[in-house]
Amino acid sequence: MANAELDGARIGYDDEGNGPALVLVHGHPFDRSMWAPQVAEFRRDFRVITADLRGYGASTVVPGRTTLDVFAADVRALVDHLGIGRFVLGGLSMGGQIVMDCYRQFGPRIRGLILADTFPEAETEEGRAHRREMADRLVREGMKPYAEEVLYKMVAPHADPSVAEHVLRMMTATPPEGAAAALRGRAERPDYQDLLTRVTCPALVVVGRDDAYTPVADAQAMHAALPHSTLCVVEGAAHMPNLERPEEFNSALRAFLSRLT
Repeated sequence: MANAELDGARIGYDDEGNGPALVLVHGHPFDRSMWAPQVAEFRRDFRVITADLRGYGASTVVPGRTTLDVFAADVRALVDHLGIGRFVLGGLSMGGQIVMDCYRQFGPRIRGLILADTFPEAETEEGRAHRREMADRLVREGMKPYAEEVLYKMVAPHADPSVAEHVLRMMTATPPEGAAAALRGRAERPDYQDLLTRVTCPALVVVGRDDAYTPVADAQAMHAALPHSTLCVVEGAAHMPNLERPEEFNSALRAFLSRLT
């Protein structure tokens, strides 16, 4: 692991392999280790960059509120720090929304998009209230009660026990203040639906068949909106198909990357 000081925050990251750059953005409330199966698979042919978002993992905890545009600016600052010009960019869940904001901010640098188990709509009034209440709860109670409550929505109940343990470990290790700041920021996220219709690079949309947070219908709508996209529905997976069904996820990702290169 390496560290970079970017805009007042220490960002912990891994930079493995050689070849075209592939940057992967984790979701909430996880860390960069959620991409371990993809790093192991693709570092043979690609330069794979995974980082802990500010407030998560080994990166600086920034209390208060962290909006998606701040996370996206961190992605740009990191690739600048690493001397990377153009790259393929992927994200899961909140990471996918950060990826959308990255495209909004610096789309010409992105060679391809991977949008996994995510959605582009702005938050509803009810959703904003729920995220703010959840942020307060995480600060008040810590991560463990929430993590145990949602574990088998993050992964399918039949997921491999080692995968469930990994997901639970990431969630319980996340600093509550960092997770809360991200929730408050996501409550204010913009609508990316029109942006998707103007994406000019190829895109891969992936979703777990049993995802309750971002159902298959959400992925189908994104696929329809994106001008140059491929849709992959991963059977037997919930919200984290890259961990639950890494062979299927990696196969779809490799096919997509092969078309780009």
